[in-house]
Amino acid sequence: MFRQTIAATALLGLMSIAPAHAQPVTDYLGIPGPITVGETRYELAWSSNPQPGYFKQEYLPEGSAPESYKSMVIVEFLSTDMPLTDVVSAQASMIEQRKATDPVANMAIFNNPDSDEILLDFLLSAKDEKGEFILEWNGYRYAAGEFEGQQGALLFAVSERAYGNAASEEFLKNLRDFKAQRLVDLTSADLPELK
Repeated sequence: MFRQTIAATALLGLMSIAPAHAQPVTDYLGIPGPITVGETRYELAWSSNPQPGYFKQEYLPEGSAPESYKSMVIVEFLSTDMPLTDVVSAQASMIEQRKATDPVANMAIFNNPDSDEILLDFLLSAKDEKGEFILEWNGYRYAAGEFEGQQGALLFAVSERAYGNAASEEFLKNLRDFKAQRLVDLTSADLPELK
């Protein structure tokens, strides 16, 4: 149950298009930003410590709003003794279940034998209050990590969105090349150091 709760939090952002980001931002992980992925600099915009041992921080380009972001970087740490493969499997299971109601839900998992990192590449959709599509593509880079003396899973991710049917159609047309570049950007970036 705990594992499913943690995995579900990654999907909640898409389902609640206007999350409550009005609270003060706390840098729980010692990563104040900016973080650069590709050619974009991301500033710390939101953070949460929803339960002991689980921390999440979101970073946006300057001038972006969390409720309507087009590009975001996410850093999470989960204190756990589960193997990294189990953490990724929990997230993958949530995406598989979503396929029953989401016409574009899709994913691929890649293992890096040189670093023991795992990459999860996935696409989700939702509809806004007008019935227009919102598409969200995510590249999740998982690695073993340590924070405050606890072993666990580190997530370093990029999330990209398109809003409205026309923008979503264009997003899908360019997705193959776009996501290939974003995955290179993500895997080329240094993993954040938790402090």
